[in-house]
Amino acid sequence: MIKRQLLLILAVTAFGYVNTAHSQSPISGFMQGKGKGNVSVSFSSEKYDDVYFVPEKVEGVPVFNKTTITSTSIYATYGISDQVDVVMVLPYVTAKGHATDEVLTNLGLENKRQGFQDVSVFVKYSPFNFDFGSSSLRLIGAVGVKTPLSNYKVEEGFQSIIAIGNRSTTVSTTGMAMFKMNSGVFASGQVAGNYASNDVPNSVTTELKVGYAAKSFYGDVFIANQKSTGGVDIFGEGFAGYFPTTKVNYTKIGVDLYAPVYKDWGVSAGASTLVAGRNIGQATGFYGGLVYKF
Repeated sequence: MIKRQLLLILAVTAFGYVNTAHSQSPISGFMQGKGKGNVSVSFSSEKYDDVYFVPEKVEGVPVFNKTTITSTSIYATYGISDQVDVVMVLPYVTAKGHATDEVLTNLGLENKRQGFQDVSVFVKYSPFNFDFGSSSLRLIGAVGVKTPLSNYKVEEGFQSIIAIGNRSTTVSTTGMAMFKMNSGVFASGQVAGNYASNDVPNSVTTELKVGYAAKSFYGDVFIANQKSTGGVDIFGEGFAGYFPTTKVNYTKIGVDLYAPVYKDWGVSAGASTLVAGRNIGQATGFYGGLVYKF
């Protein structure tokens, strides 16, 4: 029983860095056009105090009681041509626990970890765009890499419960279809294969999105999934205490909104929540951002 409790205390390392309120795919179905693009700065915040283990959900985050993750992110995309875009994402993440002063003193811990997490760079290519008169279908492929930008730690004993990342370099390949009507209504679907280093399990992610895009307003609702193709369950067969090797699955739903406010400037906002998972915190989060289009 004691061994299981100690593992539970450390278990959050497997999912403490997984969620961010704006962690859906950086690949959208819209192309920028040659010489055009946008830059946004967003702030997100989410928290969880329940975690999805196998076979049941557990109430309360060990040691830290609950976890709050905030992120300030830069997102930029630029059209090299009408068919090729480059996308970059850079988050600065702060993870906070809510442990008591007595627990922090007795265990020699801190309630906060922060730093630049992983920088991501993607290249999108749209070779086919079929026009059906009042609607169109666009096919997009993308390849990208996400790699740690700072020397953050993932193996710090109990302190790793609020680690900000897994220090893995991941290569992703994405295929996407985007259907859009002249009225502004659209639907998109994508699937990505993610190939990670450092014994972190590979995964497949999917995302379905339905929305409305016009000059004066943008809105969508989405459902996103991740399924690890390897890894082990916490406390399961083959688990040796190295948490980045854990299988992490989830289903997330959310909404995104955008509106222009002045000339080339606009604001964005959104929310998301996990509705199912495996070895991950049940997080709900919100974000808001300032967007400049050029």
